[in-house]
Amino acid sequence: MAVPTFVDRVTLHVEAGRGGHGVASVHREKFKPLGGPDGGNGGPGGTIILRVDPDVTTLIDYHHSPKRKASNGGQGAGDHKNGVHGEDLVLPVPDGTVVTDMNGNVLADLVGPGSELVVAEGGRGGLGNAALASARRKAPGFALLGEPGEARQIGLELKVVADIGLVGFPSAGKSSLIASISRARPKIADYPFTTLVPNLGVVKGGETIFTVADVPGLIEGASEGRGLGHEFLRHIERCAAIVHVIDTASIEPGRNPIDDLDVIENELTRHGGLEDRPRLVALNKVDVPDGREIAQMTIEEFEKRGLKVFEISAASGEGTQQLIYAMAELVADSRKDLPVVEPTRIVLRPAGAEGKGGFTVKVSKLGEYLVRGPQPERWVRQTDFENEEAVGYLADRLNRLGVELRLVELGAQEGDTVVIGDPANSVVFDFRPSIETGAEMLGRRGEDQRFYEERPSASRRREIDAGMETKEEFEARADVARRLRDGAGPVAYEIGGDDDPDWAEDDPGAKGSE
Repeated sequence: MAVPTFVDRVTLHVEAGRGGHGVASVHREKFKPLGGPDGGNGGPGGTIILRVDPDVTTLIDYHHSPKRKASNGGQGAGDHKNGVHGEDLVLPVPDGTVVTDMNGNVLADLVGPGSELVVAEGGRGGLGNAALASARRKAPGFALLGEPGEARQIGLELKVVADIGLVGFPSAGKSSLIASISRARPKIADYPFTTLVPNLGVVKGGETIFTVADVPGLIEGASEGRGLGHEFLRHIERCAAIVHVIDTASIEPGRNPIDDLDVIENELTRHGGLEDRPRLVALNKVDVPDGREIAQMTIEEFEKRGLKVFEISAASGEGTQQLIYAMAELVADSRKDLPVVEPTRIVLRPAGAEGKGGFTVKVSKLGEYLVRGPQPERWVRQTDFENEEAVGYLADRLNRLGVELRLVELGAQEGDTVVIGDPANSVVFDFRPSIETGAEMLGRRGEDQRFYEERPSASRRREIDAGMETKEEFEARADVARRLRDGAGPVAYEIGGDDDPDWAEDDPGAKGSE
């Protein structure tokens, strides 16, 4: 099996790097038992970028290796250390590469050295507990997970960026002409379909330098799949002008220059999009016996059609210089109207990925409540469901977004099934609405109540401090505490006296004892 050397159409599988997980950590230092949260954030995953490289002329590398993956982001660490960023993966592509999705929609047309397209965005890194801390949530016991990188399939299709496109029947001499006017050295032979891939040559005409490409295998019916031309017609879509290379010395029966031109023009018309390109006609092989005579017989007909005709011989070089200057003139005229193309970096993101507040809730036929939206789905991906506090934090975020209210409006009851995300990769919950009864309001889920709920001992101390203002001279702090606790008045009896409840009559020293 032959190994291809020129590939102009591939399907590429790309997967960006996953974001690193945040970490839940508490600062520990001698004599500082409550140092506070210090967990760092995870690093973002690597992004996959297509970049036009002038040194790349084929997509063969992606034909052999169609799967590409960027590196993941690093996990956060304690002491506020963030994870490392995943390294971006830059994939070089030829100038003129068209990027499409699997539905055939064009995502970008990469023209010009340095043009870039972000085809897969790296996943975001998860926040550590230091970033999640707030005035009401002083010590989060959880962190957010890193998001997976974007994975997708894209199509790459190369449309050669050339100034002049050579068209004609097989063995008309297109490859010989490129070899004659440039330093390109394509394969040349006297049998049809010698050229199997487009050939490019750089030509200089006066002060103008331009590129010339040929379209191999163009025959009658090429636009419908006959021969090889249907695979390569797209390579002349970017050309500024078209040159018909016509064989004046063909020995095939029924062939003549006029009919050859009509056949090729018909195929170009059926392909579409080339009607506005200026044309030149190069009658080749005038050095062959009868070739010059046939050329002289057909020149008048071509000129009647408004075509400029050149008699050339790619083998001897006759007439090629005049043809070069004519092509250079057409190229120079086309370039006058072209704007200056600056290298661009196109960032491709899914629609609505950065939107806020957008979500939908639908009831399925099975009675399940289906929640879809960029924010709810992203929050689910960030949640560690093995951590109850993290799950509570997710519930609060969804509640603040209005998901819970919307579920209640649609008639959701406690225990109903709620599905968040794409059905192929969703998370299923049992609906548990937040509770508020009388003066009791449950704390926000995911928050540590110990930091803002008052402890009974602290309230008791403040109550005793206030009661000390009514303390009698003979009372101690413990007496005040006992009085406030039992509801008794001030202690007004004499210790050892008749009113002392702790003094018995038979105790030594009691009154009346001997």
